[in-house]
Amino acid sequence: MPTSSSALAAALLPLVGGPANVLSTAHCMTRLRLGLADRSLVDEAGLRAVPGVLGVVVDDDTYQIVLGPGVVTRVTARFDALLGSSSPLAARGVQLKEEQRQRNATPLKLALRRVANVFVPLIPALVGCGVLAGLNGLLVNLGWLPSLTPALAAVASAFMALIAVFVGHNTAKEFGGTPVLGGAVAAVVVYPGVAKVTAFGVTLAPGQGGVLGALAAAVLGTYVEKWCRTWVPATLDVLLTPTLTVLVSGLATLYGLMYAAGEISSAIGTAANWLLTTTGAAAGLVLGGLFLPLVMLGLHQALIPIHTTLVEQQGYTVLLPLLAMAGAGQVGAAAAVYVRLRHDTSLRTTIRSALPAGLLGVGEPLIYGVSLPLGRPFLTACAGGSAGGAFVGFFAMLGDRVGATAIGPSGWALFPLLAGNRALPVTAAIYGGGLVTAYVVGFLATYAFGLTGVASPESRTDANQPC
Repeated sequence: MPTSSSALAAALLPLVGGPANVLSTAHCMTRLRLGLADRSLVDEAGLRAVPGVLGVVVDDDTYQIVLGPGVVTRVTARFDALLGSSSPLAARGVQLKEEQRQRNATPLKLALRRVANVFVPLIPALVGCGVLAGLNGLLVNLGWLPSLTPALAAVASAFMALIAVFVGHNTAKEFGGTPVLGGAVAAVVVYPGVAKVTAFGVTLAPGQGGVLGALAAAVLGTYVEKWCRTWVPATLDVLLTPTLTVLVSGLATLYGLMYAAGEISSAIGTAANWLLTTTGAAAGLVLGGLFLPLVMLGLHQALIPIHTTLVEQQGYTVLLPLLAMAGAGQVGAAAAVYVRLRHDTSLRTTIRSALPAGLLGVGEPLIYGVSLPLGRPFLTACAGGSAGGAFVGFFAMLGDRVGATAIGPSGWALFPLLAGNRALPVTAAIYGGGLVTAYVVGFLATYAFGLTGVASPESRTDANQPC
C-alpha cells in the first residue's frame, strides 16, 4: 500500500504501461496528466484500486489520474524522476502525442485547451496575491497596522499590474513562439508610456485591453515571428526576427488590438453586471447547475480569462461565487451517498478521503470517485449547485454583489478571497448561505432521487461486510 509520494508514483508507473508507454507528463491542481503511446496497456482497474487514486479520466489527448490537491504536485515530481531517460519524451513521443491529439480534438476543444494552458500556470500567483489583497483590505477597514498596509498592497498588486507580461510569455510558449518575445510584445499593454499614444481618436490608457489584449498581442507576435523565420537569412535571423516581431506586433497592438480588446473587456464587465442585476436568480440557477459538467470535461479552465478580466476591471469576479456552488452541491450529494449506502465500505472510504477536498472546492475526486460512476448523484449534485447559485444570484438582484478577488479556490477556501459592494460580513453571509443551500438541496435530492436504481445495501455484494 503506497504510503508516500514516491511509493504512489512507483505503484502507478507499471499500471500505465511502464516508462516506455509514457510520452509526456503534466499536472493541474488535482490530476496527473499523462500522454500515452498505447492506452490498451493501461490497467485501469488496477489504477482505481491503488490507495490514493481518487479517479481516472480518459481525455482526448491525455490520460488523467485524479490524486487531489497538493498530492498531485509531489507525485508528479516523483513520477518524472522514475521516468528518467527511459521514457521517449522527445521526438517520437511528442510526434505520437500530437498525432493523437489532432485525430481526437475538435477545433473548439483544442482552442479552449490552449487558452487554459496559458492561464492555468498563473493560478498560484493569482491565489496568493488575492489572499494578500483580501487581508490588506481587512486591515485597512479595521484600521490596523497602517504602517504595513501600503507595503502589503504593493506585494499583493504587483503581479496583477504586470500580469499581461506573464500572459504574453505563456501564450507565445503555447503557440510555438519565443516566450520572451511574447512577453515583450504584451508588455506594451501595461507600459505607462502608451498614455501618449492616440488610436481611433482616443488616447490609450496603460492596461487598456488587459489580459485579452496581451493574449491577442502575443498570438500575433508568434505568427509574425514564424513568418519572419521563413524568409530572413540565417545570418541575420538573430537580429531581424526579434526586431520585426516586436515592431510589427507592438504597433499593431497600439493601433488596433488594445482598443479592440478594451472594448471587449468593457463589454464583459457590463454583461456580467447586467446578467446578475436583472436575471441574477435565473443566471445563478443555470451557472451553478452547468459548472460540474464543465469541470468533468476540463473546460472550466477556459473561463479563467473572463474571471481575470473582471478582477482587473472591478477588483473581483462576480461569476466565481456562483460557479463555486456546484462544488457545494457535489458535497451534499456525496454526503447523501455516504448515509444511504452505509454498507459499501469501499465507496464510503473514497468519500471520506475526498470530502475534505470537496469542502475546499476541489470537486474532481468526488465527481470521478463517487457521483459520476453512480450516475444519478451527478445530476442531483448539479441540482444542488443550481439552488446555491440561485440563492447568491437572488441577492445580486437586490444589489448585493458577491465576488472573489482571485480565482482557483472555491468552497470554504473562497472565504478569504471574498469581496463585494457590501461590508465583508454581509458578503460572507450571502456566500455562506449559498453554500448551505447547495449542501442541503444536493443532499436531499440525492437522498430522495439520486440513488433510485442503485442496489439496496442488503442486495449488494458487499452487504455482508461489517459497517
